[in-house]
Parts: sequence; structure tokens; C-alpha cells
Amino acid sequence: MRIAVVGTGYVGLVAGTCFAETGHLVTCVDVDEAKVQTLRRGETPIYEPGLEELLGRNIAAERISFTADLPGAVRGAEVVFIAVGTPQGDDGNADLRVAMKVAHQIADAAERYTVIVNKSTVPVGTAARMQAEVTARTKVPIDVVSNPEFGSSSAPSATAPAGSSPSCTRRSCAPRAPSTSWTPPRPS
Repeated sequence: MRIAVVGTGYVGLVAGTCFAETGHLVTCVDVDEAKVQTLRRGETPIYEPGLEELLGRNIAAERISFTADLPGAVRGAEVVFIAVGTPQGDDGNADLRVAMKVAHQIADAAERYTVIVNKSTVPVGTAARMQAEVTARTKVPIDVVSNPEFGSSSAPSATAPAGSSPSCTRRSCAPRAPSTSWTPPRPS
């Protein structure tokens, strides 16, 4: 599977590297060109035990790459993960501007059916809002699901689709019991 991960902070970089390690082709996107260059050299800006080794192995195997070109990464992906910061605003609510801007850019760039997986920590209802905004902008079917990094085992499933598109129904995106993480299927 071809996956794009937007945001190369702790969540995005670790997720993208792990997807590559399981055999998927991953393109990680960041707006910081210097960070992109650092990652291309296999140097990690964060510490996670074993990450640098995994990153180097997957760069050498050409399963992971880094770019600042979000539209190019989206056009080459079947699934796009959003892993950008949602800092707390002055009013105490999550600031969703960056996550929504990325969703809009994905909608504008997508050329075929795409699944947007919002891995950023967002309030309940964000996936439905994102689905509505994406649907209004795009010319191709896009489904939005939420898969936050931090969740509660008592919370509803984070993998339920925001939209009700028939394509998502055919892909078995129905709500299911909460799990600790989601891993895309191995490539065939």
C-alpha cells in the first residue's frame, strides 16, 4: 500500500517508519525543508529507541521517503495520515486550523479515491466536520476516519468513518470495538 504521512513530529515519524518497516511504501511530508533534508540523511530529530535504525533500514530499502511536496505525496498515496499539531488555543479548545488546512490540501490534490486518517488529537465531531469540508472541495471520493494517537479504551471506536460513502461501506469501515492501534493490511 502507498501511504503518505503529513507531519514528521513524534507521531507522524514513528507511524510512517513503522508502516515502512511492515513493507508499505511511505512518503512523509513536512513543511520544514531543513527537517526533510535531515530525515533524508536518516537522522531523527526525536528520540525513540530503535527509530534511527529502522529509519536507516527503510530509507536504504526505499520504502520511506521525505518531501515538502504535499500534493505530490497525496497523488501517489491511497491513504493519507494527518499527524500535525493541534495545540490548545487561548479558549482551551484544540486549534484545528493546521489539520483542516492539510485536509483541504489533500482534497485539492487527490486524483482518485483516498482515505484521510486523522491521527492528530482532535475533539469529538472533527471527523464529521473534516468530511463535510473535504467533500465540498474534492472531485473524487474521499473518506475521513479518525485514529488518534491517544485515546481511551472506554471511548467509541476511533476508526469509524465520518462519511457514509458506499466505497467505505464496501471496505468494511464499520465501527468496531476499540483497539490500541490500527495497522494497514500488508501489501500483497
